[in-house]
Amino acid sequence: MRPAPFLAAAALAVSITGALAQDTTNFPALGTVHRLDPRLDELLPKEAKIEVIGSGFTWCEGPTWFTDASDPDGGYLLFSEIPSNSVRKWTAKEGVSIFLTPSGFTGRGYYSKEPGSNGLLGTKAGSLISCEHGDRRISILKPGMGKKTLADNCEGKRFNSPNDLTVKSNGDIYFTDPPYGLPEQADDKSRDMDYCGVWRISAADGTVTLLSKALKRPNGIAFSPDEKTLYVAQSDKVAIWMAFNVRPDGTLDEGRVWKDVSARPGEKPMKGAPDGMKVDEKGNLWASGPGGLLIMSPDGTLLGRLETGEATSNCAFGGPDGTTLFITADMYICRIQTKVKGAGR
Repeated sequence: MRPAPFLAAAALAVSITGALAQDTTNFPALGTVHRLDPRLDELLPKEAKIEVIGSGFTWCEGPTWFTDASDPDGGYLLFSEIPSNSVRKWTAKEGVSIFLTPSGFTGRGYYSKEPGSNGLLGTKAGSLISCEHGDRRISILKPGMGKKTLADNCEGKRFNSPNDLTVKSNGDIYFTDPPYGLPEQADDKSRDMDYCGVWRISAADGTVTLLSKALKRPNGIAFSPDEKTLYVAQSDKVAIWMAFNVRPDGTLDEGRVWKDVSARPGEKPMKGAPDGMKVDEKGNLWASGPGGLLIMSPDGTLLGRLETGEATSNCAFGGPDGTTLFITADMYICRIQTKVKGAGR
């Protein structure tokens, strides 16, 4: 989809600024690919390298790919630059430009260290769904329309700071709500909830449902290809991913610890924690965590790591044929060529 329809949202101070043309395909490489299991060769070419396609940011998050069939490059990438309260756009021809500001806090003055949007998701209809820290809501920006709040509370109690999201094939939005975007985070006096939940917004009627309070700091979230399992990352001292069975009505069971990568006694901790993730069409998890981006099989085997050397926050499949993995790692936007596509959206 091309960005022109979004210009109608002038009241939101949308800013589209052209970037200088990159005029290059010679992007510098970052970090290393650490292969731990031969099955990784089925997912990642042996010559694959992590390329830096943008840098100089403060903290990047929430990448999502917008497909444009009329574009020879296949479309464009959007990602959050949380501290600057903006969404950035990357194209192969123009590099990075400002796409939307403000992105997560529309109030006046200083709010917090992380006021902007976090997780983003582009829909097949061309809409942009955002997790907004400062305004403490899930919003949607539809083509040709202004931004709309989908949910900012449950029974009058405001969310903490929605962090990441995924959308089920029926349109239901599942999202996590840790306190990282609040001015004082967990100790913020404006908190209405003393827990951090996993939530659902019904596509049918907009009803908001609390699905789980099992995680102290729920973060990244993604469905298995068959949508029978929901994975949720925990960004805390206990570095785990939970797996929840999804019931026929869309609610979750009590869940189980699917993978624990917490540092063991005597081990040197690696930079990073479980954060954003995506699941590929074969059911493998590509999940940010200690050491970079971890690639794990459906049975929980660690197949390898994309070791960026930075705290890695999130990833998204996209590109001309859907097999490029885009990675947000601290100040960098990166990409690596894979052999698989993402599952669903």
